[in-house]
Amino acid sequence: MARAPLGSAQPAPRSACTARVLAPRACAARPDDAGWRHRGVRRRRAGRQLRRRAAPPFPSSSRSMRAWRALRRAAASSSSSSSFPADGKPRRRAWESSLSPLERVRRLLPPEEAAAVARCAAAAAPQPQAPPEEKKEEAAVAAPGQAPVKAAGPRSGPFCAGELALAEVRRKHNTTLKLLCRLAAEAVLGTPSGVLPHRDIIGQMPGQVLRTSGGTRLLLRRPSLDEYVLLMPRGPTIAYPKDISAMLMMMDVHPGDTVLESGSGSGAMSLFLSRAVGPKGRVLSYEIRDDHHSLAKKNYRRWRSAWAIGHMDEWPDNVEFILKDISTAAADMKSVTLDAVVLDMLNPQCALPVVHPSLKQGGVCAVYLANITQVIGLLDTIRSCKLPFLCERIIEVTHRNWSVLPAKLKHSKSSQMLETQENIEELPQNEYEEIHIQDQTALKESKCNESLGDAAETNRSVPYIARPSHWQEVHSAFLTKLRKFGPQLS
Repeated sequence: MARAPLGSAQPAPRSACTARVLAPRACAARPDDAGWRHRGVRRRRAGRQLRRRAAPPFPSSSRSMRAWRALRRAAASSSSSSSFPADGKPRRRAWESSLSPLERVRRLLPPEEAAAVARCAAAAAPQPQAPPEEKKEEAAVAAPGQAPVKAAGPRSGPFCAGELALAEVRRKHNTTLKLLCRLAAEAVLGTPSGVLPHRDIIGQMPGQVLRTSGGTRLLLRRPSLDEYVLLMPRGPTIAYPKDISAMLMMMDVHPGDTVLESGSGSGAMSLFLSRAVGPKGRVLSYEIRDDHHSLAKKNYRRWRSAWAIGHMDEWPDNVEFILKDISTAAADMKSVTLDAVVLDMLNPQCALPVVHPSLKQGGVCAVYLANITQVIGLLDTIRSCKLPFLCERIIEVTHRNWSVLPAKLKHSKSSQMLETQENIEELPQNEYEEIHIQDQTALKESKCNESLGDAAETNRSVPYIARPSHWQEVHSAFLTKLRKFGPQLS
């Protein structure tokens, strides 16, 4: 084949493939020191071009790309249809035809034991849930003369309208502001740093953290009975939960007992007694003032209605509020046998001559008094009137709140850890300062989280500061335990 001179404008005619293959050879005549490099590069390029021409065409445009995908789907469908035989039934794969471990063990057992294993497996298998209509029909068929029994237990669902919700707001000095509200679609929860509509709470699960209009975070949950008692509307001073629990232990109240309460107040003691005696028990609550009587009934009904919405079981309706002076109720006490008596009134010695005939032998009368002078007056009346009561205990229940928080060095980072407890004791105490994690800004919270994470990774101890909290429960009362004794045997 003839070659064209280097300077000619019209090269000799040749095919396109030959021209591309022979093109690298033309550089051999170039007087270049790096000609061997150019020859290698051009040969590799020519080889790639030949391979591209030999390969099947790849779609470059969007239309050809759609056609290429359609061909792939058609090939996949044809391969999947080939798995069906002529009879139309799909072939079973190896993993579908293999036996389960339980089936293998059952085939090795005798027929009687294999049947027992099958019955146990059928009993342990979950039963399909029936629709509500079918459940009602089954309940009616199973017990035609009885009402369907509801499953008792706490409610785990979201908040509903009409239910009580408790909002917690963190404040300075490791204190918490608690706000109690009854949820309504059109109401608003007001806080010192913003408002939160009740419609944003309804439908949320308890334990969620929501933000007010001012950006403050609120922890929403359902209140307990002691929290409701401390936050409910009150007229007179209530008996605090710490004192009520001690009085319930004094009286040893059991479900089914009949308990007399003199001095309903705001209804705090009535609620705790209602839960203690249960549905089969009975509580008689006497109150002389009309406003206190109405408030106690209102608080009791409010808790029962909220309980019915937020729980599946019903709070017992076992408290009878009586607007009457206990000192004039001697005729009512003749037909009642009392297991225990609670006196929360200004002059409890006036009620003892009336209630002691109805109290069981060995029964306990717990008296709630504000100061020790009232205790002395009560004991003097028992001695002078020769009432059949023995004073067993006089106690004062006190609680002391403590604050236990991580600490850091005053001139170091919060993530610096100490290796041993001995090093902590050797350092002077005046170099530590308390970190109020729950009261400070988000920056300090993130630093504390980083320090705790580093401590978990390095297995080092974190210095802590423990001291009595800035806020203490200063309320105090004297609880007197009186036990009724019988006449001495001659």
